[in-house]
Amino acid sequence: MKKVIIYTDGACSGNPGPGGWGTILMYEDTKKEISGGKKNTTNNVMEITAVIEGLKLLKYPCIVEIYSDSAYVVNAFNQHWISNWKKNGWKNSKKEDVKNRELWEELESLLKPHEASFIKVKGHSDNEFNNRCDELARNAIKNL
Repeated sequence: MKKVIIYTDGACSGNPGPGGWGTILMYEDTKKEISGGKKNTTNNVMEITAVIEGLKLLKYPCIVEIYSDSAYVVNAFNQHWISNWKKNGWKNSKKEDVKNRELWEELESLLKPHEASFIKVKGHSDNEFNNRCDELARNAIKNL
């Protein structure tokens, strides 16, 4: 299987408010940048959307490393939050409905054909690709 690296970031101007997402896909020497936005959304929605949109571009099963500065996204998989939410009827640890369930379900479905791992990166630091994703997300907000 081919190995693909995906960097993602989401941003919001106000939360909720206008939001944007940015994603970079890298395979061998090829790099593709994509971004988009929504007029009224939340930061978490944009973080999840960034991963979804990156995965939608994959045409074959791949080994995928997904880098995000969102603890919300990374922990949902690395700390098995999604498994627990599903086991508990899509309720969180406070017995409340899980927010953004439709996005989580879409993301989980898109991950199925792939061997994916989630890696947490420090936001707004010296990671060139995370910083570029942040720039793409912020530019998407400006272009709404």
